[in-house]
Amino acid sequence: MIEIKNLSKTFSGSGNTVEALKNISITIADGDIYGIIGMSGAGKSTLLQLISGDLRPTSGAVFLDDINLTRLSRLRRDRLRLVFGRVPQLSQLMRKRTISENLSAVAMLTQSRKLPPIQTRIQKTLAMVGLPDVGARYPVELSYGECRRVELARAIINSPSILVLDELTANLDEDTIWDILHLLCEINRHGTTIIMATHAKEFVNLLRKRVITLVDGQIWACQRT
Repeated sequence: MIEIKNLSKTFSGSGNTVEALKNISITIADGDIYGIIGMSGAGKSTLLQLISGDLRPTSGAVFLDDINLTRLSRLRRDRLRLVFGRVPQLSQLMRKRTISENLSAVAMLTQSRKLPPIQTRIQKTLAMVGLPDVGARYPVELSYGECRRVELARAIINSPSILVLDELTANLDEDTIWDILHLLCEINRHGTTIIMATHAKEFVNLLRKRVITLVDGQIWACQRT
């Protein structure tokens, strides 16, 4: 379970101070799908980065199963972050490496006897996202939508407990969005918690899951659709 208590984040620079988030409190149960919606600048990306430990809050805390992530040492925090699979808003694919090499770099972070060999995981995750034959290709050889699918494969390759997805479906056609949402529902049915920021309110509503609406860094509404 993820519990967010009185979370605030302020950015300062060039003489300006911006309150990106203001006193956010949410409880996300194990196995939930949460959609975070709102206009650009509402604080969606900042909230996801705080949840996954990529940012430290100005005040408040994020708890993962009663463990306060904001008080952990950097080493313990980095280890615990492996329970998260992430798709950032901006691509993190390395252009000079093949798709298999991109996925292998992430798969190597988690090696366990409980997990299949790395090459098996690469083949399985690429097949899951509908791209079984792109392993030897480079990101520049793929379309934008295919690269986003690879980003999703990269996020799920280590079977994380929690997926944090930032605008995964942005600028994709409706058929591709539906394919991705169907895959996310399948992943969720196997117990993975999914937290996704999106502009696609109509698609999130059709999932009939929990939806948080952010306005100017504050929760304007929290409901089950």
